[in-house]
Amino acid sequence: MGVPGLTGFVGERGAFFSELRLRDSKLVIDGSSLYHRLCFSSSSATELRRGGDYGVLAATVRRFFGSLRACGVAAVVVLDGGRGAADRKLPTLRDRAAERLRVAHGLSRGQGGCLLPLLARHTFVQALRRLRVPFVQCFAEADREIAALARRWGCPVLSLDSDFCVFDLPGGYCPLSRFQWQEVCPGEGAPGCFIPALCFSADGFCSRFGRLQKSLLPLFAALCGNDYGEVPALQGFFGKLPVRAGSPGGRRGKHGFMRGLLEWLAQFGEPAEAVEDVVRHLKAQRREEVRQLLHSSMEDYAPSDVNLEDFFQLGKYESEEASSSGLPQWVLDGLAKGELSPFLSDALMLRSTFLHVQVENMQRPSAHSAALPIRQVIYGLLLKAARSSEAAAASKQASKPPGVFEFDRSQKTLTKTFVQAAANLPPRFCDDRFALEKLTEVPMSCRQMLLLETLGVKMSFLESFPSHLQLPVAVTCYWTRCSEPKVKLLQLKALLLMIVSGELDRITNDPDCTALHDEDDSIAYNQFLKWKEKKSQSKDFDLDAAHSFCQWQCCLQMGLYLNQLLSTPLSEPDLSRLYSGTLVHSLYQELKSTPSVENMFSSSPKMTQLYQVLLNTVKSSVSPDFFQKVTETKSESRKKKKASKKTKAVKRPIPETQNSCDFNRFASLGVDD
Repeated sequence: MGVPGLTGFVGERGAFFSELRLRDSKLVIDGSSLYHRLCFSSSSATELRRGGDYGVLAATVRRFFGSLRACGVAAVVVLDGGRGAADRKLPTLRDRAAERLRVAHGLSRGQGGCLLPLLARHTFVQALRRLRVPFVQCFAEADREIAALARRWGCPVLSLDSDFCVFDLPGGYCPLSRFQWQEVCPGEGAPGCFIPALCFSADGFCSRFGRLQKSLLPLFAALCGNDYGEVPALQGFFGKLPVRAGSPGGRRGKHGFMRGLLEWLAQFGEPAEAVEDVVRHLKAQRREEVRQLLHSSMEDYAPSDVNLEDFFQLGKYESEEASSSGLPQWVLDGLAKGELSPFLSDALMLRSTFLHVQVENMQRPSAHSAALPIRQVIYGLLLKAARSSEAAAASKQASKPPGVFEFDRSQKTLTKTFVQAAANLPPRFCDDRFALEKLTEVPMSCRQMLLLETLGVKMSFLESFPSHLQLPVAVTCYWTRCSEPKVKLLQLKALLLMIVSGELDRITNDPDCTALHDEDDSIAYNQFLKWKEKKSQSKDFDLDAAHSFCQWQCCLQMGLYLNQLLSTPLSEPDLSRLYSGTLVHSLYQELKSTPSVENMFSSSPKMTQLYQVLLNTVKSSVSPDFFQKVTETKSESRKKKKASKKTKAVKRPIPETQNSCDFNRFASLGVDD
């Protein structure tokens, strides 16, 4: 949620804020705002262009919460969940997806911009878990639940969402942009150190506009418009406001409009009185509709029925919306604990998902296309349960073929595509045991088999690897086989060297690591760090290689989601040590000019062996001549360039297309023993 222009309006007037020295206090943090802020503040445009550096993000999260703990601040993090059954934000989400697409295209052409890396949220959640920071993932939008918890505790909210200027928060709202966590100050005397911040108070804000009541702020937000949309038919009312109020698009601009609107609202004692004054300026046939819309919009700022304190103290997340969703209890528990992605609940409840764009080659199909068969298996598992339930039989979806609408890109245009769920799951997975409510009761070996068959590998291929690398290895085999255009050998080698570097970092630096490392490992690690420092300033960027690495991230993301849905039959990898866009691009560029970089870990026999086993395992999952076929002739290259020049992006309404998949055909690609 958010009120357009409100952040700027309150920000340009310092009088709306008071100084705060935060220490020895509780703090409720808007998780979505925090991971966006930390990611963008710690990443350059170059790093974002290359797909993100998750190790840098995790280190920034660690430093952030280290600062809070040093000042005695007991923080909890509250994350947004899915879109909710009503899906009211769909138009806003489509607009944001189109904007991300525009930014991604700009980054691919060397322009600036901020685009959240695909697995940033997942990395953030892993970091919270490692740091033992209490967190909850709400069933839908988190704002009301954040506000309710902060009111109960009487503590501030930390966010970048202007809606928290509208909620009645006794402890105030601290914008992340004014929260100086990197400048912890020593305290005077006994109290200890503190974090300097600015805090917004609704009481102080209202006092600047005469007798304005705090209870009128939700109506102010509704009239201005928020993420749930603007109320239509209000131009007749805006035109009759006092002259100094102007209009949203008038000469005084948005801020002048807001000031005038607040001064007008100050004459009323309660929201109902003001609403009636609004609707009397409208045509009679529109009055009831607008009255209902305004009251509905104001409800978005009403106290939530969810008591998050129960979750943090007792582990119980109870919500009326969640209870009425019909989802099994183990799914609701997994969502609240962040063990299941909101992608899964959106697919099941709304039959609709958003696939987030990366910095890809926009002339090629979306990088998410590579992971389509994995998503179809996910949809097959989810919708098999939905089709068998009475609720689904009575729903509007019952007459449609089982599948999910996906919002993804086609070149530079956002499209809506119908994707059919896997038509035929393997016979052993089609009985009633795989109904969603009973999925956790299925033997672990069966769930693991489904995951591996989807990725086209067998457990015998993975047993020689540490458990935390088994899923990435399986995904890499899948990516190598299924990506289009085909993966090049140097791209594969760069990716595997990156994975090895993460493993070397783990055994060298992780205090929780049980694997022993010897002097050879330390030597290899120091040599690697020197090489990495020397190459870190490189600006080289190969868009086709970037597209291929984006495909790998898409495959990994869906592999993680399927693994979650099956209750993690394979261990989840540490993303902070698994992927660095800057590193993999540097390795790829270096391999093209200096093949000997492949031997960079030669000082460590253990890491050299790991790299060779990784490479041999992945190569054995494809035909012996696979990588020879990847090299294209010069004439083919010229034809491709000529075809790309003719291709033009055409603006058009979002079309709907279809994709379907026969799982049996895909699963037959399994690797032989």
